[in-house]
Amino acid sequence: MFKVRIYFLVILLGIALGFSASPMYSQSIDDLQRSFIKPPDDARIMMRWWWFGPAVTKPEIEREMRVMKAGGIGGFEVQAVYPLSLDDPSRGIKNGRFLDDEFIDNLRFTAAKARELGLRMDLTLGSGWPFGGPTVSIDEAAGGLRVDRVPVAAGVQRVKLPSVAAGEKLLAIFLAKSPVPTNPEGFRELTEIKDGAVLLPEISVGPQEVQFYISSRSGMQVKRPAIGGEGFVLDHLNRSATDNYLRNVGDRLMQAFGTKPPFAIFCDSLEVYNQDWSADFLAEFQRRRGYDLKPYLPALANDIGPKTLDIRYDWGRTVTELLNERFLAPMQEWAKRNHTKFRIQNYGTPPATISSSKFADLPEGEGSQWTVVRASRWASSASHIYGRPVTSSETWTWLHSPVFRVTPLDMKAEADLHFLQGINQLIGHGWPYTPPGVDYPGNRFYAAAVFDEKNPWWTVMPDISLYLQRVSHLMRQGHPANDIAFYLPNADAYAHMTPGKVNMIETQRDLVGPEIMPTIFAAGYNLDFFDDEALTQVGRVEANSLMLGQNKYRVVILPGVEQIPISTWRVLDQFVQNGGILIATRFMPQWVPGAQATGPERTEAREISRRLFRDRGPSAHFVRQEGRELAAKLVSVLRPDLATEQLVPDVGFIHRSTAVAEIYFIANTSNLPHRTNATFRVEALQPEWWNPLTGEITAARVEARPSGGTTVALDLEPYGSRVLVFSKRTLPSPRIVTSYNSAPPPLDLSHDWQVKFSADGPTSTMADLRSWTDTESTRFFSGTAAYEKQLDVPTGFARLNEPVYLDLGEGKPVPPQALRAGMQTWYDAPVREAAVIYINGKRAGAVWCPPYRLRVNGLLQSGTNTIRIEVSNLALNYMAGRALPDYRLLSLRYGERFQAQDMDKVLPITAGLLGPIRLMAGKENGQ
Repeated sequence: MFKVRIYFLVILLGIALGFSASPMYSQSIDDLQRSFIKPPDDARIMMRWWWFGPAVTKPEIEREMRVMKAGGIGGFEVQAVYPLSLDDPSRGIKNGRFLDDEFIDNLRFTAAKARELGLRMDLTLGSGWPFGGPTVSIDEAAGGLRVDRVPVAAGVQRVKLPSVAAGEKLLAIFLAKSPVPTNPEGFRELTEIKDGAVLLPEISVGPQEVQFYISSRSGMQVKRPAIGGEGFVLDHLNRSATDNYLRNVGDRLMQAFGTKPPFAIFCDSLEVYNQDWSADFLAEFQRRRGYDLKPYLPALANDIGPKTLDIRYDWGRTVTELLNERFLAPMQEWAKRNHTKFRIQNYGTPPATISSSKFADLPEGEGSQWTVVRASRWASSASHIYGRPVTSSETWTWLHSPVFRVTPLDMKAEADLHFLQGINQLIGHGWPYTPPGVDYPGNRFYAAAVFDEKNPWWTVMPDISLYLQRVSHLMRQGHPANDIAFYLPNADAYAHMTPGKVNMIETQRDLVGPEIMPTIFAAGYNLDFFDDEALTQVGRVEANSLMLGQNKYRVVILPGVEQIPISTWRVLDQFVQNGGILIATRFMPQWVPGAQATGPERTEAREISRRLFRDRGPSAHFVRQEGRELAAKLVSVLRPDLATEQLVPDVGFIHRSTAVAEIYFIANTSNLPHRTNATFRVEALQPEWWNPLTGEITAARVEARPSGGTTVALDLEPYGSRVLVFSKRTLPSPRIVTSYNSAPPPLDLSHDWQVKFSADGPTSTMADLRSWTDTESTRFFSGTAAYEKQLDVPTGFARLNEPVYLDLGEGKPVPPQALRAGMQTWYDAPVREAAVIYINGKRAGAVWCPPYRLRVNGLLQSGTNTIRIEVSNLALNYMAGRALPDYRLLSLRYGERFQAQDMDKVLPITAGLLGPIRLMAGKENGQ
């Protein structure tokens, strides 16, 4: 009874803190199995719900919410964006204004209805992105350091001052020889100003350059705003700007909720272009760094010699501190006062660091590139470090552009890439609110996929959602079991920043490079990012491990790092002295960043570096090459968590460890099958395959038990995924089928199907399977067609004890091509794009991803059987046969707020069943 009480107290505490109500530690493997088969609602996917205009009505709001729930979607995030239609009373379309009484009333209705339906509701705390709007004055608009360069010819003695507009201030003027020198003595501050010009100290005798340093405003406007949401983006380094925004916008939005606030308020990715300055920056810099930046301003825009990197480091660090203290912390404090949670995509510009996510209750990422420094792993690493059990991601952005081109397989493939990065809450991008009067297939965002019921393949959306829900739930269990703490080089990144180019995550991606992370993953390890501030806040050395929060890491990797703060040097030294494994690649770091670093500190850093890397300490290693050399070194110092017989870099995994189970999610990220033996660093436990598509659980056949590990056969179809769970439980061993001599031969069902393209339409015979686009009458058809035929099943098939499958064919890989943005699968499937199968009137299941087959044991009977396959394609085909929306008048009325993307790709796409279709006895392999 005591354990039960503790169990429910943990759940209640999670709810109170706004985290998943899913148990982080299941009481038993049987409990975990039950929650896997029927996962909790809080693990369902969510949708970003775009309200265009906003032009919404309560009946349609309620209808769409009910449709979401029916599709297995657990909630939504309301985001008011640009108008998509002119007012049209005949179609019931009337654009409102963001924050007016009607908008607040619609939010109030939505919140109440969401509670009634059991849906989670989040709210973007603004319109479009980044935060800003009409209440943001020029003095509180996003700031940047503006550098104007004026060449000075020989004989010139005065140079006109640049125009300084409202909200700007001239900070300093410097004269430099041309070409610009690489030493501080080559810059001379000019202070004599007269009649709108700066006077040079003497007549120029050679080419020179005058540089004007101006505290400026970027002028950035809110992107994609709703009517009434237009205006300047706010200064994220200005506490007054943040407070005024929260008072004018945040408090107004909260009036819609009363005592029942939304689950979370949301801040999209920062994207405050060029934000690297604020009006009081010089004073704040002096207070924090201990010296006056003004004489050294040229170092930010020029290489002035050895001091350049230190000054830029101090400047970039100050920008991050101001962001943390003046925007992120107040946002989190405001959310807490309003009894909600702060969810944010905390990366971009200004230069948020991974440790800036300390101020996020619900960190969120985006991006499917799983083998480089990207935002999804950035967010999950922050969650792991700071003890946030749920990490969300903006998922499917730009997926298979243009709109309505996305397939269910595309959805799965990208979602799996997010799971591999530690994501366990998917927020789809997205769901466009569509007034009833809008022509099919309805509204769509300018650059995103659509996941509403307008897609014909919505017939399998509950099946897709359940797959994603199961994996999300499992990826919340226990704690992450990542071996490697991967150091993000903040100091090197700051040193590479220049005015207007201060995106931390992009700079770090370039510095880390494209080779090291794929090497680590292919070698059989997983990792979390960390940085200096996170190490200071929650890091410590315990025995031979580095602890970051509650996470234990045996290996620390320094990826091509040059500069490290002295406090980090000391922790790394202690880590190695205690037996921890430290690996530096490409460079032997030996520098301490910042002008405040003292001589003794710099000497100490060089001594630590020498002791660790040059004197070849027992557990510190320098690896020059980040490919095979690094992989070999890792394997020599730590057994891989998942080792394969053949190198399969396209296969990734994520490992969660609980008190009762070791859980591995494994995904094939490519369009080719992969078969290999895989050895997991688990011993004395029994492996089981947990199928997230069907919920079926079977024992996995153990191929070998080497010392310290367990080997199983891994057989992954293109874009396939598996869950392997190790526990003390023993299930019956899987049956090994080696002969089918007693089974009847496969039955070919590829011909003579009766096909109907609408419920009340005619039935036609399709003698041979073909694409709907091959026939003029169905070339532009979007919807569901029913294939039906009678089949005489031999007694052998109906009574066969071995697995019997209805196989709809195999797909073919397509050569991948470079994309401007986003991703897609590169695979021609035999089912275009989803099929729901009925046998003798009973739903057998859905087929929408490889392998395109369905087990049908128990549904067949000897003699005559009726097979019905309902196949759904893409809404894009309908669009291809009709005129696309004309936004010319809309843009004239409201200004051009968006440009529809990739409209040249709106073409009819192969549709229907392509086969061959067979009824066949399958082979069990334990998976």
